[in-house]
Amino acid sequence: MSKIMRGVFPILSTPFDLNDNIIFEDVEAEVEYAINSGVSGVAIALASEVYKLTNSERDELLTKVVSYSNQRIKVCMNTTAESTKMCIEYSKKAQDCGADAVMVAPPSFGGVDVNEIKKYFIRVAQAIDIPIFMQDVFDTPISPELAVELSQNHKNLAYLKVEVPPTLPRFNKVNEINKDRSLVPFGGIGGLFMIEELRRGSQGTMPVCAFPEIFVKAFNLWDKGEELQAEEFFYKYIPLIRNLGQGLGIWNWLPKYILKRKKVFSQVYAREPSLKPDNQQIEELYRLMDILEL
Repeated sequence: MSKIMRGVFPILSTPFDLNDNIIFEDVEAEVEYAINSGVSGVAIALASEVYKLTNSERDELLTKVVSYSNQRIKVCMNTTAESTKMCIEYSKKAQDCGADAVMVAPPSFGGVDVNEIKKYFIRVAQAIDIPIFMQDVFDTPISPELAVELSQNHKNLAYLKVEVPPTLPRFNKVNEINKDRSLVPFGGIGGLFMIEELRRGSQGTMPVCAFPEIFVKAFNLWDKGEELQAEEFFYKYIPLIRNLGQGLGIWNWLPKYILKRKKVFSQVYAREPSLKPDNQQIEELYRLMDILEL
């Protein structure tokens, strides 16, 4: 491929107020923060609590983010759904709202035969004109072999976001079998293994949007051939990145506390159900930020 999307594409957090409404002024501030940090794009996905949004909220959030971005960066929208029909409708709507790409994971309910997953992706790819990030996640993995096969079957199936740990063997396998480079691999799982993934051919990463400047600086150092400097710089922040990668909904809260402390967000609420971190955990997070001078 002569021109690809690459670089840092953080997943936006969705700011809510006490009444569970999206605070669009904070969304705009977050997009500006990401752009000023030097990102190549942003995404609305799982860390955005997209699965908790109504259809009208999904459309409004994406439309606003596209407007705020004003073509300065790329915008990707997660359109995963449990049926092919729903995914096609979500993906068409995302394209109509101005998304530059969509992100799609395989359906997860009840287990789906691999041949049905192939048809799911091909039909979605045929229905839209923008690229698709195939999302390889723990509950619904996409093997490197399947991802490469799909990328060779339709030009829109051009990207793979690798999130099944351990990610490094999956990048190695993509390198081995992706002979025509039809598939462009990206890293996920919060960017925790970004350096190791770059060494194995990753073209970008999709962390949360709490501190995108860290990922951008490390990526740019690596891109300039200053690999040891990138590694040394990035590894300082691993404890913070690890801290954010917690389950049971806490991972929806922690980036928002960081963004509130950075004066990007005005309030900190996650949409229920979501386990809220205790005060001690927030204090630990802030101490770690102070240690790292963030």
